[in-house]
Amino acid sequence: MTAPRRLLRVLPPAHRDALMELASEVSFEQGRRIFEERGTADRFWIVRSGTVTLDLRLGGPRPTAVSSLESGDLLGWSWLFPPFQWDFGAEALSPVRAYEFQGAEVQARCESDPAFGYALLRVIAEILAHRVQAARVRLLDLFAPHAAGR
Repeated sequence: MTAPRRLLRVLPPAHRDALMELASEVSFEQGRRIFEERGTADRFWIVRSGTVTLDLRLGGPRPTAVSSLESGDLLGWSWLFPPFQWDFGAEALSPVRAYEFQGAEVQARCESDPAFGYALLRVIAEILAHRVQAARVRLLDLFAPHAAGR
């Protein structure tokens, strides 16, 4: 599988500009929970600086980290699909600066400009495919040794 692509680098300039018209700048302190697994998903971010950990609750006292995101990475895709709930949790591993986008605004832009919507969703789909594969590998690394000992 190819490496994940940075959303803002891959979108054609006109589509990137259209997306950035909808952006606001936000920051998260180190240790802050950005969202919780199964919480309402109504926005997404593009990380500008810092590191965000994606995690899952697997029964232990703390969530299990499955991936980390850095500058240029897309954070959040669950705003795209019903039931609009986060599939993972996310926490700022360091101070984070990001562009924040309201899902409803981006969806409205996609519907009013199908070329923009197609370009955006095509890149997000590629990022998702890579993330699912990376999470699968991470979970196999964590749990396969335990399953082999049974």
